[in-house]
Amino acid sequence: MWSKILKRFEGQPGKLAVVRLLIENGLSIRQGKIYCNELEISKVTVARAVKVDRRTVAQTIEEIEGDPELSVFFFHLRSAGHSLREVAHHLGFSVLEITPVNARMPGILAGASTLLAKRNLSIRQALVDDPELHPEPRLTLIVEGEIPGNLIPEILKVKGVARVSVY
Repeated sequence: MWSKILKRFEGQPGKLAVVRLLIENGLSIRQGKIYCNELEISKVTVARAVKVDRRTVAQTIEEIEGDPELSVFFFHLRSAGHSLREVAHHLGFSVLEITPVNARMPGILAGASTLLAKRNLSIRQALVDDPELHPEPRLTLIVEGEIPGNLIPEILKVKGVARVSVY
């Protein structure tokens, strides 16, 4: 899907920024309006967030609704809910971010979660970026407690893991 979006909005950085914001926030397009689940979001709010004119947002919505495939996709898009990433530290949790070699490779989540479970570390939340929608997908695990430094080399050995960051 992301490659189709890039092609559709090639040479239109403002519109592409609008589309990226819509996807990253799970905002849907229904009858010319923007929604976060059932809450309507104004075009001006989106425009300010990506630093474009509200007309750019309106034109982007028109283009999305004029494309059958994009229209269906954005009509059904919904927010995945809350993320504990930004508040993890305040809750006593750690954030483990894994960048894959290839996000379509199976077993990355399973391998990382197995290693954490062996250390008796509980995953409170797992967030996985869809490689069709994110140009640089990541796996983010919110873990109870502190992740020991000697676990990082073990996670790097999981097939498909390129990089690991702990916050």
